Amino acid sequence: MTLDNLVAIGRLVPAHSDRDAINRLLIAAERNLVDAVNPQICADTRFDVAYKAIMQCAIAALAANGYRTAHSQPGHHQTAIQSLGKTLDTDSSLIVLLDAFRKKRNLSDYSGDPIEETTADECTKVARTLLTKTRIGIEEILCKRSCR
Repeated sequence: MTLDNLVAIGRLVPAHSDRDAINRLLIAAERNLVDAVNPQICADTRFDVAYKAIMQCAIAALAANGYRTAHSQPGHHQTAIQSLGKTLDTDSSLIVLLDAFRKKRNLSDYSGDPIEETTADECTKVARTLLTKTRIGIEEILCKRSCR
């Protein structure tokens, strides 16, 4: 499914974002990852901020491509994560892992399921890798856009 198909079914909407707005999202993701490795913060909270960094990367990637999720639709976190295959050419195995973190976050937030230390650590590691990939991918996208 293409990004335009996601627009057609109401999951995404076209949106203009400038480089500064996109960079603010990436800087916010970096701040969240600082907290995600703080050993004085519980695993649940460290996981939450690592997951938030993942979402900020996905939102920034959408923005760089000229889209945002349709907030009026349920499942906008899932849409943002799954769109990474199109926005950053992300491998499907990474998307499956990110979606597993999304599901774990939902269980934690809505059912009170605790987050294990290892899960928080893994989410943080993956979020850091995604942030690096996002920075590189967005730079390529914005360069192509400005070189037209």
